[in-house]
Amino acid sequence: MILSVNDIHKSYGKEQVLKGISFAIETPQILALVGPNGSGKSTLLNIITNLLTADRGEVSILGKSNKNPNIFKKISFMQDNTVLYDYLTGYDHLQFIGDVQGLSKQQLLNTAERIGISGYLNKKVKNYSLGMKQHLLLAMAVVNEPKLLILDEPLNGLDPTSAIHVRELLLELFEQGTTILLSSHNLAEIDRVTSKILFLKSGLLIQEDMSAYEQIRYAFVVEDVEKAENALMAAAIAVETVGDNLQIYSDRASLASVLTVFEQQEIVVLDMEKKVLGSEDRYRTIFGEKSGSR
Repeated sequence: MILSVNDIHKSYGKEQVLKGISFAIETPQILALVGPNGSGKSTLLNIITNLLTADRGEVSILGKSNKNPNIFKKISFMQDNTVLYDYLTGYDHLQFIGDVQGLSKQQLLNTAERIGISGYLNKKVKNYSLGMKQHLLLAMAVVNEPKLLILDEPLNGLDPTSAIHVRELLLELFEQGTTILLSSHNLAEIDRVTSKILFLKSGLLIQEDMSAYEQIRYAFVVEDVEKAENALMAAAIAVETVGDNLQIYSDRASLASVLTVFEQQEIVVLDMEKKVLGSEDRYRTIFGEKSGSR
């Protein structure tokens, strides 16, 4: 058993934040924790890593209680950049971890190279941008080659290129046998690394494999919407009209059959978009978010 979370309860005053959270990770995987701000994601991660005490419940990591300090040789927790010290360099942060974990200097430098922070490793953190701080935090989290890697908003502040790099690194770590539990608001990026999601709502978990919900939707922009809609309906192809868009789901009709109808009826297609519906659409269903809401 890699991680076992059993009946975790946590309240702040009269506010009950976590109401009996239970889940388990038995084999290496990437698992995402998703929920609105204030839903208790960070609270749960802090309890798992024993930075916060639960009111009730137990957590075990790699078969041992999360209160056993020996487990921290094999796990890492990437928090936000408030854990960094402005007056220390990036290397100072890695060296501290190296001293605690018994890591060689070469291992620290190799990690810095792998994450891409070698160019500013000897600069003080007060001179780092938000993105640079996120890279340093990630380097600190993976330097001990953990069996379980827990990440709280790892993509925060990253530009698209850096986000791609982090995503590729996470997939690489997973392929090497690392289990990853991450929280993130970036649902599109979550879809790229995992289909297994824990939705945290009103202190309770909704655990789902998003592959069961994945759908492909085609959106067409045509010259004559009414003509196209009538032609598809006549061919028994279900279609939804949203403004000037015709939306068709792949489980209702193949792309080839739709294009055949358009060709036969001489319907001019101006644009087409293929979209894989994943965690964002499921999030809207669970939390009642409407398209375009913030």
